[in-house]
Amino acid sequence: MLAAQTDISELPGKVQDAIDASAAQAAKAFTPHGLLSYHAGIAALCRLGRGDGLALAFINAAPSIARELGEDVLDELVQEALRLASKTSGAVIERLLETAPLAASRLGDAEVFHGYLSLIHHISANAPRALRPMLDRLDTLLGQLTLGGLRRWAQWGIQAHRTHFDDQVRYFGLDSAESLAIVQQERRGTLFVDVHRRIGMYLRALFGRDFIMRPTAGDFESRNGYRPSINEYLIHLPDAYDDVGDVGGLDIYRAASVHAAAHIVYTTDRLSSEGLSALQIAAVNVAEDARVEALAMQHFPKLCQLWSRLHTASPVQCATLGDYLDRVARALLDPAYVDDDAIVADARSRFARAHRDLRSNLVSRDIGLALAERLSALPVVFRAADAVRSAPYRDDNRHTWEYRGYDTRAALEERYRFSRQQRRHVNLMEFVNEIDTETAGDDAQEVWVLKSELFPYEDGGVSYNAVEGAQAQAAPLPYPEWDYRIQMQRPAWAQIIESLPAHGDAARVDAILARHKPLTGRLHRLIEAMQPQGVQRLRKQEDGDEIDLNAVLDAWTDLRRGQMPDSRFMLRHKRSVRDIAVLILLDLSESANEKLAGSEQRIIDLALEAAVLTADTLERIGDPFAIHGFQSDGRHAVHYRRFKDFKHAYDAQVKGRLCGMRAELSTRMGAALRHATRLMQKQPQRQKLILVLTDGAPADVDERDPQYLRQDAKKAVEEARRAGVTTFCLSLDPQADDYVERIFGRSHAMVLDNIARLPEKLPALYAALTK
Repeated sequence: MLAAQTDISELPGKVQDAIDASAAQAAKAFTPHGLLSYHAGIAALCRLGRGDGLALAFINAAPSIARELGEDVLDELVQEALRLASKTSGAVIERLLETAPLAASRLGDAEVFHGYLSLIHHISANAPRALRPMLDRLDTLLGQLTLGGLRRWAQWGIQAHRTHFDDQVRYFGLDSAESLAIVQQERRGTLFVDVHRRIGMYLRALFGRDFIMRPTAGDFESRNGYRPSINEYLIHLPDAYDDVGDVGGLDIYRAASVHAAAHIVYTTDRLSSEGLSALQIAAVNVAEDARVEALAMQHFPKLCQLWSRLHTASPVQCATLGDYLDRVARALLDPAYVDDDAIVADARSRFARAHRDLRSNLVSRDIGLALAERLSALPVVFRAADAVRSAPYRDDNRHTWEYRGYDTRAALEERYRFSRQQRRHVNLMEFVNEIDTETAGDDAQEVWVLKSELFPYEDGGVSYNAVEGAQAQAAPLPYPEWDYRIQMQRPAWAQIIESLPAHGDAARVDAILARHKPLTGRLHRLIEAMQPQGVQRLRKQEDGDEIDLNAVLDAWTDLRRGQMPDSRFMLRHKRSVRDIAVLILLDLSESANEKLAGSEQRIIDLALEAAVLTADTLERIGDPFAIHGFQSDGRHAVHYRRFKDFKHAYDAQVKGRLCGMRAELSTRMGAALRHATRLMQKQPQRQKLILVLTDGAPADVDERDPQYLRQDAKKAVEEARRAGVTTFCLSLDPQADDYVERIFGRSHAMVLDNIARLPEKLPALYAALTK
């Protein structure tokens, strides 16, 4: 606590004038005790000897901070400013004080603001040069990140640029691509500050009253926030919610806020936890949640659909007592949920019989104690984690046990202010008659979007977009890259741009097959051996599925002849199937245009022949396959061509695309492998294989270090292996032994010495890999 009394007359003249000018505002914001602390803080900042700017900034900021978070946080703010004096300049401290009202309004809670000051202290100790640029961009950062996300963003910058001060300043000033990428990575699905007004109106429409909501931040090092809670008249909700399956963050906020509001509305007396075990308290909490939800659903039946989507418990879950509590919670909420367990059925029956007495929370106590007694008979030990329900919207139930009445006056005095950009979809008349700025960008306060295409009078069936608009392109897909120099992954560092390949003459495919007719004849026997035979009957087995009557007759004949019979008279059924998907990934870089020694044929032509022969082989075997290619022009433009996808038939259109392949640009292999892995993960087959055909080492125009992209490709191969996707590389570079094995592994790479044999080797290699 700062000094209790301060002689204002001893302060500099400018500071005294500012105090006098803001006296009326300060009197409204502070209690008498808070006013003394306010003056003491001003005096402490003046004694730092860093000029009057610090005190003036604090005088301007303090009243609004006190209104947002309470006057107690001002002591922490001043103490942090005093600690910074030994680590940074007065200008940075002044900037901290100037931006404190912004942080208070965006964070919205005293505890979260305390965490923000701790983050400032951490940055000042590890990267003091980073404070000023970060504070200058604080509005942008807190508009997109939670406090936990801001801390992870800052920690990444500190570690990556600990000794590179210029890069550090650019990172914390959001002037580098990697900084923006980390911000994008740390953005959560739905931020509380962006939806809390909508949620407030939603609650007002349901219950006809206002509810005060505050955000709460969770663990900095994880993405999990604290569970919702109720503290007197305040509803505390996580500062962000990610989507859960097909349930969006906004719907989770609705579910959590309505559930908490139901607790406030339908709780009139506190329950006593005296003498209750942890299991009994957890069981009573489940019953109390069901009680307030049932009361709310009496007025708004559709709330059952909102809440039940977030309950995922099933009858097969029985490993812990928490599983049983989750099943009971779902059974008490959702009448359509089927669970024949005796404990669940008993809880559901008790709750149904008490349906007329739900206005009293004593019903929850009785049902919960009976449920706990049944659960305690199970041979499972109750753990602390079992008290937390799996449904993300449910609160910690402290309101049930700590209820002290609802303070209406205190609730009405609470305010929460924020502003955000509005994006509205409007009709044509609004768009034409009322729009202010036709070319407004995403930085406008409100952006209007026309719902449909707009056609001029003399259109001829052509819209303005078709005439003047840019050609529609697939949105770039960002992928990380591994930087071995800092031993960290740069998020969203490379961009995959998918585009349709050009069409060529499909007749070339028939010409290739005709030219390699002797090879296709040799492959015919291989294809027959690999084709699945369905269900096969294996005779003369020691053990099997049924008796082989023919073998029994032979054995009986041998016995009649006095010979030793063959004891293998069982028959076994064997199901012969192939459960594999393969993606052939072609390197289409400029080096593939080089001609073979002593020949006019290019490497790209050989790659085409190999792809055609392999595709013909795969088509006859029946394995699902895709043929893709890649080439790059820097990390922002890794072009990815899909010649054939798994869902496409191997028809004339696909053959035309294959014949239209062109070799150009460079080889950024890591990004292409990550994208191919992502596509392969969507395939249902148990075995997944990416077969890479390349003629050189990974390289690109924006990277001079030859090891950088090789190490990144190696990391991409490791990521594919963890995802259950096997990679194999067939290299056409005779000098590739020194790097291709390091990237793919010795048993997952092959260097082809005689490139001319590629069309013959590739189908045979696939057969060997998948037999």
